[in-house]
Parts: sequence; structure tokens; C-alpha cells
Amino acid sequence: MSLSYTVKESLSGFTRTKLSTAISIITIGISLVLLGVFAVISINTSRFIEMLRAKVELEAFLQEPISRDQINTLINRVKAVNGVDSLIYISKDEAAKIFKDEFGEDIKKVLDFNPLPPSFKIYIKPEFRTTTAVDGIYRELVALRGIDQIIYRKELLELIDRRTNTINNVTLGLGLLISLSAILLVSNTIRLAIYAKRKLIRTMELVGATWTFIRLPFLIEGMVQGVVGGMIAAGVLYVVLEYAARLVASDFSAYIHMPSVFYAVVVATGLVLGLLGAIISIVRFMRVAT
Repeated sequence: MSLSYTVKESLSGFTRTKLSTAISIITIGISLVLLGVFAVISINTSRFIEMLRAKVELEAFLQEPISRDQINTLINRVKAVNGVDSLIYISKDEAAKIFKDEFGEDIKKVLDFNPLPPSFKIYIKPEFRTTTAVDGIYRELVALRGIDQIIYRKELLELIDRRTNTINNVTLGLGLLISLSAILLVSNTIRLAIYAKRKLIRTMELVGATWTFIRLPFLIEGMVQGVVGGMIAAGVLYVVLEYAARLVASDFSAYIHMPSVFYAVVVATGLVLGLLGAIISIVRFMRVAT
């Protein structure tokens, strides 16, 4: 198979069906810009959600009286619970100091004694920061001897889980819808190219041309359309995002500024969309056209 023939035939659609090819490339570009914007929003939403999840911690109040040896034993047992990342021990005196810092009153002077129990502030590993996982950790911890009560922001964690599922479903649905529109337009463009060459394709089949020889140019044409659309989208996204990053405070610009691999993925996604569109067109219309 001649490489020059394959390349020539792959690029012929850019001159033979200029309008449909241009529409296909522009559509892929617009689709990828929208997908890129959704990706930026999704990435930063995930970052924000993880920040909220990181703030979810368990506070375990210890039974009194309790000796230092019992506390050390309990620390080891708590750390052994699957999902526990680390903990901080807060003594009665430290608890009184925290109370004074937060409320401006010395509880020892108000009540003439310190009623605050010692406690553990327990931090959870990132992969366990979900409602189900934390609830399981809670049940294991509350069953440990020496722990009187455990509190944590369960309602916040449940809200985060619900909102995360909603955001993921919406993002996935919109992403699939936009991708499908781009694939169908590429498919339509390749279909027009197949129809324009239907007699030539039939002749090549009669003289024994291979499947690859006949169809590879159309696959390459779809990929080229996708790559060009992806490059256009990557350029637009880069200009828009870098400009937006300059308009916001430096603390927020890091959330808008995207690494170079992000733009490479945009171009690669364009190639995949173009290839899928070409494959669909070849499978559906090659036999019909001939």
C-alpha cells in the first residue's frame, strides 16, 4: 500500500468537502472547549470537596477516671482501626485552654473545677472519607473500652456525598452528550466523503483491494479532523484560562491555571472523537454506498 496515496486520500476531504469538514472541525473544537470548561469545573469542584472531606474528623471523649497507661493502650487500639490516619490526644488541661481560647472564659474559675474530659481528635485516611466508611470507623471506635462518646459532622459528610453524586452525574451526562454530537458530525463528514468516492471504492473492491487499503484514508481523515479541532480547542482554552487566572486573586489563580498535560489531553480527546466518528461512518455507510 502506497503511503503517499493514503496520505493524499486522507487529506482530500479537506478540499473536496470543505464546508462539511470545516463544520466538523469547528464542532469538535467547540465540543472540546465545552468539555474542557466542564473538566476545569469538575477538577476544582473535586478539590473543594476533598478540602471539605479533610475537615471531617472524629472527636472521641474518654471515660474518667483513666490512667496514662490506659490512654497509651487506647491510642494504639484506635490507630489499629482500619481507616484511621492519625490522632491527637487532648488532656483535660489542654481542653480547658481550648475552651478559654474559643469562649474567653476560664472554665475552672466559672465552675471551680474542670468538667472537660480528655479526648482524641481522630483524622481519617483520604480514601475513607465517605459516609459509609466513617460510619464503620465510628462503630469500631465506640466499641473500644475507655471511649465514652464520639461525635463527628455526619450531616456534613452525608451532604457532601449527595452533592458529589449529583455533580458527577450531571458532568458525565453533559460530557457524553457533547462528545456524541462531535462524533456524529465527524461521522457525517466521513459519510459524505465515502459517498463521493463510492464508485472508486466499488472498483477497488472488485480488483481485490484490501480492507485496510480502502478504509485507512477515511480513518486518518477522521483523526486529522479531531486533532485539528483539538488543537483549536486547546489554544482557545489556554488563552481563556490564562486570561481568567490574571483577573482573580493569586490564591485562586492556581485553581484556574491548568498544567500542560491538560491541553495535551484535550488534543488527544479530539483525536479519539475523530477516530470514533470515522469508525461509525465506515461501519454504517461503507456497504450502503457501494
